[in-house]
Formats: sequence, C-alpha cells, structure tokens
Amino acid sequence: MLPHSFFAPARAAVLLALGCLGACSAPSSEPNVGAGPATAADSLGAAAPVAPAGSPLQIVAQFREPQIVGVAVLPDGRMFGDFPRWDNNPVAPVAEIGPGNSLTPYPDAEWCKWDETVRNEPQKHWICPQSVYVDPNGMLWVLDPASPGIKGTVAGGPKLVKIDPTTDKVVQNIAIPANVAPGKSYLNDVRVDPEAQYAYITESGIGSLVVIDLKTGKSRQLLARHKSMLGDTTLNIKADGKLLVDPTGKQGQFNADGIALSHDRQYLYWKPLTSYALYRIKTEALRNPALTDAQLAAQIEDLGKVPASDGMILDAQNNLYLSAFEDHSIKRRTPDGKIETVVQDPRLEWPDTFAFSADGRTLYVTNSAIHKTATWNQGVGQQDQHYHIFKLPVGK
Repeated sequence: MLPHSFFAPARAAVLLALGCLGACSAPSSEPNVGAGPATAADSLGAAAPVAPAGSPLQIVAQFREPQIVGVAVLPDGRMFGDFPRWDNNPVAPVAEIGPGNSLTPYPDAEWCKWDETVRNEPQKHWICPQSVYVDPNGMLWVLDPASPGIKGTVAGGPKLVKIDPTTDKVVQNIAIPANVAPGKSYLNDVRVDPEAQYAYITESGIGSLVVIDLKTGKSRQLLARHKSMLGDTTLNIKADGKLLVDPTGKQGQFNADGIALSHDRQYLYWKPLTSYALYRIKTEALRNPALTDAQLAAQIEDLGKVPASDGMILDAQNNLYLSAFEDHSIKRRTPDGKIETVVQDPRLEWPDTFAFSADGRTLYVTNSAIHKTATWNQGVGQQDQHYHIFKLPVGK
C-alpha cells in the first residue's frame, strides 16, 4: 500500500465529509454492497473506465471520496477499510463498510478523531492508518504509521492495534518506538502470526522490516536500507504509461511495500514497489534477536522477477497474488515461479490491497488511483472517478 509521497511536501489537509456516515448493519458473508456495474461516467460527468466484456470483477463498494487503500474481511463477512490522512482528513480513517457504501467509524468515533483537542493522546486515536488486516484467528489489526500527509511521524503515534470484532473493542495497543519508526519512516503493511505471537511489517520511508514480539510488545527494525528493501528509479516503472513524478519533477522511489505470509507461517515474502524483484526469508530467522542484519541478509532468497506491484497475498496453495498497477491487472505467481494474469481490467486504476474471504474462494482488492493524484502526477490531480472495492472468484 503505497503512500502518496516520501519526497514531495503534502498538500494542506482539506476536510472532506463522508456523506454516508452513520449506523449500518454488517454485510452478509459474501458482501456485495456496491451500486451496480461500472458506468462510462461518474456523477460529475467525468469519463470513467468501462468494464470489459466478461470481466470477473464485481463492485463491492465505491467512494467518490475519501481515497481508500486497505480492505479486510472477517470470517463472517464483515468488511473494513482504511482511508489514510494523506491529502484529506477523512471522518472515518478506519471504517466498517456496510450496505449502500455506508462507512461507520471504527471501532468508534473517538478513535477516528484527530484534531487539536486530542494531540496529547496519540496512542488513542488513528492519526494516519495505513493497513487493516484480519489474522487467522479472526482478529482485526490496524497499523498506524502516524505520519499525516507523509510529513513525518507524530511523536508517540506509530502503533499496531488489535481489535476484537466480537466486542468491537481494542484489546492490544502496541506503541512502536522512535528508534524503530523514526521521523522519516512510514510503516506500510502488516501480517500477524497469532500462533508464534509475532507481527511482521514493511516500512517504506527508510526501507526496512519491523518485527514485533506480541507477547512483550518489543519491536525491532531489521535490514534497514538493505538492497532488498529499496526501490530502483533506473527501471522507469510507469502507471498508465507515465512515470511517477512529483511536483518538483523528481521521479518516485518506493521501498519495501507489499508483504505476504505463507499459510504455514514459515516464510515472509516482500518486495519494494518500484522494483521487479521478489524476496522471502524464513520467519524463524526474523524472530531470532541474536542474528545480526548481515546474518539475516545471508538468509534472504531472491525469487526472481515479478511485475511491479503494490499489494500481495498468498493463498493456501502458495500462489502469490500481486496487484500489478502498470497494466491494470492482478497477476498470480505459482509456486514454480510461473506468472499468470488473473484479470486485466481498466477499472483497476492502481490496484492496491488484497483480502480473501474465509473459504479462500473470493479475492477482494481496492483501487487507490495513486498515479492520478497530484502528488505523483507532476502536481496535477486527475482522479475524477470513484475509488472501489472489487471482488472476483478465485480458487476451486
């Protein structure tokens, strides 16, 4: 899940009210709460991508604003999204998504509040949540890098929070200290192993992995600025055929981003966003605090070339799904390294983050249209269509 900018100053935050806020009931086990098929124009009359004939993508939810990045789906079908405080100030930066695209602040309105009245409570409020994730036990985790506008972390704000959806209450709140998440860091995506009691996080600002012992709450920064963590600007990776260029003319370099945990939880996979390389390492090594970065680096496996992508997820058969933003597609890497196209659809405007249904047969994905934002389109915003959550059938 790519934040808007690591190099260009963020634009001033603008409060964009959510027209659909309010109480809502939970979606069914196969949520499909969107407003029908894609059309050729949105409510503003701007041209929007049209679904090709036979596309398996179905709209689950859509939002004119704010910009959605992450999606998480519980075993019972309840669905959650996160809307980072990048270039706007969403009322519900973490929300439960209900029928009719309704957004209910989650776990409550107080957690979603961030203004001058609560600046002295950075651990009790969402500052700039970047990732929502459901672990194998059905617990919801929210990762907050606490860097609104990507302008630097708020002191005391970076955190990993566990919520029990059966009570809608926070049950664990782990502060991530400044030596692990310093001012220029940006905690990006998370995977949790509830059996081993560890969390694994990609960090994109510096380029590192963060490992958290959930029993003690202790976190460690690993492999900072190692080559496997860093994007490569020499590749000229594009979206819609255009380079990602900030308002100053500087081409973007995006570091460790996508992350996936194998179903046996023995391997962690990751890749920098502006890179065609894929890596993995045994989680046992990451959990060993006696290993130095040099010893860890020796255990990294280079899995070869894959498409440039943002989000990643592994299924039970160890197929790795990748959100390939360069050609509006979702790709799948089989265990033997073969790359397959699952779906290619122009509505996948920067496919971002994935989630599976409980049976693994339905894949959910967001589109965040990051390449159309002013921050990465030379200062000219061109995102004039809806953001979406799509679903499509996969597996058997």
